[in-house]
Amino acid sequence: MSNNINDNNRSRLLIKCPDGPGIVAAISKFLFDHDANIIESSQYTSDPEGGTFFIRIEFHCEGLLEKRVEMENNFATLASTFSMDYRFSYANDRKRTAIFVSKEPYCLMELLWEWQSGDLETDIVVVISNHESARSIVESLGIPFHYIPANKDIRKQVEAEQIDLMKKYQVDLLVLARYMQILTPEFVDHFPDQIINIHHSFLPAFIGARPYERAYDRGVKLIGATSHYVTNDLDEGPIIEQDIERVDHRDHVTDLKKIGRKVERRVLARAVKWHLEDRIIVQDNKTIVFH
Repeated sequence: MSNNINDNNRSRLLIKCPDGPGIVAAISKFLFDHDANIIESSQYTSDPEGGTFFIRIEFHCEGLLEKRVEMENNFATLASTFSMDYRFSYANDRKRTAIFVSKEPYCLMELLWEWQSGDLETDIVVVISNHESARSIVESLGIPFHYIPANKDIRKQVEAEQIDLMKKYQVDLLVLARYMQILTPEFVDHFPDQIINIHHSFLPAFIGARPYERAYDRGVKLIGATSHYVTNDLDEGPIIEQDIERVDHRDHVTDLKKIGRKVERRVLARAVKWHLEDRIIVQDNKTIVFH
């Protein structure tokens, strides 16, 4: 979106509903009737015959801060007509992000760089780690850093502390930037479709631990990374983004890890960026991503 458009007057509308005629026309008329100008619109239908319709619209509307409550109330009638599942998101309501990291900081550093350069529409409000290694990097940027040792024996105690911190910092999005701890179902249930993970393989291949070692043992010719929403099924949540690099027999495990880190960084950064820009609609265990 153009930078010269006042954030206070910009919004995004995400909708999914049973497909049928007249949906786009009705939405367009609604926005027109409320003096809103459509900036960008993307849509998708899962099946032209009885499928699900998805649409993401960005629009500009003068005086949106004063109009938004009335606008949303009025839209509820239209939504009911088409059985819509929908949400409005406002550009001036910046999402608040927490990053979880363990010993390896490269994904964290990529996100911090993207944030510093203005490419992530968020406030990074806290970093939580079970290692101290990233503290100096994080605190040099004025971001609070919380060291919380974690292992399976104290997991519930640790997660209770982490949930309290998420409430304290009013977090909207949790990013697991190589946080090497398995989250309990109780923790995950607190944050549905709000936790983004990076897994260092091209899922569904090599789910779980030590994927590079297993990839090397299998003699793969491609390695990849996958960013997905976290569910209670390990590494099986809705996939947001994936990418790959070619490798060959000369690449040992250490080489695969070096190559893979580059893939991991860019895949996670893209997924986080698209979430923050409200470009993702989750449907069952899949995602619709409007690039």
